[in-house]
Order: sequence, then structure tokens, then C-alpha cells
Amino acid sequence: MQAFSSNADSSAVSDVISAMQNIQLDVVMHKASSQKGVSCRKKAKAVQSNKSHGTFTSLPTEIVAQIFLYCIPEDRNSIPAPDLAPMLLTTVCRRWREVAVDMPDLWRRLRLEVEHGDWQQRAFCYDTYLKRSRGRQLSLTLECHDNDWTELRSLLQPYVHQVSSLSVGFFSGAGSLAMADFRGLSELVIYTGGSDTLTAVMHSIAQLPPNMHSLRLMDLWLNLRVLPHSNSLGWAGLTNLDIVVDGLDSFARLLHLYPNLSSLTMIGIFTTIETSETFVHPKLQSLRMSGHLLLDSTVNLGLFDAITLPNLRTVEVRNMGQWPHEEFKAFVTRSQCPLESLIFGGGVRTTDQQLAEYATLFPSLELVTDPMRSRFYF
Repeated sequence: MQAFSSNADSSAVSDVISAMQNIQLDVVMHKASSQKGVSCRKKAKAVQSNKSHGTFTSLPTEIVAQIFLYCIPEDRNSIPAPDLAPMLLTTVCRRWREVAVDMPDLWRRLRLEVEHGDWQQRAFCYDTYLKRSRGRQLSLTLECHDNDWTELRSLLQPYVHQVSSLSVGFFSGAGSLAMADFRGLSELVIYTGGSDTLTAVMHSIAQLPPNMHSLRLMDLWLNLRVLPHSNSLGWAGLTNLDIVVDGLDSFARLLHLYPNLSSLTMIGIFTTIETSETFVHPKLQSLRMSGHLLLDSTVNLGLFDAITLPNLRTVEVRNMGQWPHEEFKAFVTRSQCPLESLIFGGGVRTTDQQLAEYATLFPSLELVTDPMRSRFYF
């Protein structure tokens, strides 16, 4: 980004950013109506025509482009809408349109839906949007309701190699979608509308592309026995896994299947683990667990008896009942791990004496007890 040539330029940029934020705020604060887009465009035109502080029209294109980037949400993919950036930016004036259309980074995030309605019209809009990305990496959200993925596959075929981040919603009637086709995919999130989509999901993720490093499976209770073995390149290369599992009795096996994991989040039905197998996982750094207890709270789950994690730095647990203090203390001693953060959320019972022992074992440990942390949202 160019340095500002004068105080006037700096003041103009500040005014424009403030005005653009007001445009976005107007969209957020008002519910959809036929007048909303008109109101936003009027405000944007007012900014563009403002002649104070050197005027917006005299700002270098590089600065205008940076301002436009602030209009794009970084935490979600949105359906194209004429009253929201980036499409809103193309409707104000010729210069805004030229700058926006010539900025591929404005067109990298998109939500696409297949449902009842005029698919051809929406497909044309989606395709125009994607063409403007000009080969940049894409972050997409796909949803399919009561249909297969034929239309979306056809639409995305020219762009499939660009997709690096993908969120897929499986709903009733949706068929499977071959994730291996997304050869550049590195992050995948799957969410569902019900248990009847499990088969379609499992078929879809049977083979993941080899560059995958992050997988989040939401709202699906999976039996570990149905997960792909580590000889599947995409699964073996995973470094981040968030998963809801039907039973944690194969906890050690989960780590054994995926040797490159550095972060693991598990939600599951906690039952006693009975195994004679011991396993060392040298790469896991972050472990988060939340349970649904189906046993007496005084029973030792055996979670930490079979594993050694020498690189573990962060542990966060919720809804596990009475914390297995002696088991965990033996585990961290055996692992000789550089533990930096230990978080006890809601539904975990500890004592002051136990917490004091952890503080002695790890003098620089960040130790948190927060009953309000009751669920993981991933």
C-alpha cells in the first residue's frame, strides 16, 4: 500500500473508511427491504462525490483498493447480493466498478446454494463472480437441499483447482460429493441437517486430496471404525481434526491412524477405555475434549493410560465429570511435555489441591477454570 503523500490524503482516507463502515453498518442494522440497496448506494455516492480533503476521487487506486478490502467480511462466505460488498461497490459509479472488478481478492469468498428456484439465473451470477477471482485461491460454502450435486459440479469444474477452503452442507436428499476432485483443498468443514446424510458424507470424504491439513466434521456422530485408515493420503496428512465420535473407546487408535495431527478436538460419549496398547504420538500439541458421560463419575476413564504425548502444549476439557487427576498427572510426567495451557470448562470437577499440584509441576502454566465454557462450537 502506498504511503500517504500528505495530511490531506490521510484525512481523506480516514473519512472514506468511516463512511464505508457506515455503509456496511446500514446493511447490518436494517432488515432486507426494497429501499435498503438504494439507501446504501446513495451513501456510497455521497462518499464518492465528497470534495473535501483532496476528494475521494483523487486518492490513488491502491488506497481505494485497500479501502474496498475492508468491506469484505473475513469470517464468512456470503451469497451475492446487490446491496452488499463486493457487488454493491460495482453499482455506485464507473470508477468504483472499474476498481472493484479489477480486484480478484474481492471475489474469493462465495456461498453457493442448490435449491428450488431459478438455478440458471443464480448459476450465471455465481459464474460471473468466480471469473472475477482470476485464478486466486477460493473459499467456498456449498449447500444442497433435496438434490444431487450435478449442477454445482458442472458450475465449479473450471474453478475446482482454485478451491483451498471449503464448507459443505449436506441436507436431506443430497448425494455424495467427491472431495478428491478439489485438488488444491487444504481446509474442509462438513455440516449436516440430519443423521440420514451420514452415508453421503462418508462417501464424500472416503478419499481426501493429499494437500488437506484441516478437517472439521460437525453434527455427525461417527463410529471410529468407519473412518478411513491412514493409508489414505489425505487423511494421513491431516494436522487439524475436529470430530464428534460415538464413543471414545478407540482414542489411542484415532491418534495412531493420523500420525501428523497437531490439533485434535473431540466431542463424544465417554465410556471406559480398555486397552493394553501404548502409543506415542510425537506431534500432537493441542487436545480439546468434551464428553457426554454414560458412567459413574468416579470411574477412571483410562483416557490417558495408553498414550504419551511429548509435544503437548494445550489441554482443554469440558463435561467430563470428576477429573482423573492422578491418571493425568502420571500422563504428563510420562510424556515430559511442555504443557503451557490447561483449561477446565463446565462439567469438570477439580479441587484446589489438584490445581496447586499442576502449578507446581508447570510453574509457567496458564491454568483456567471457567464453568461458563460448557460447549465447543467448531
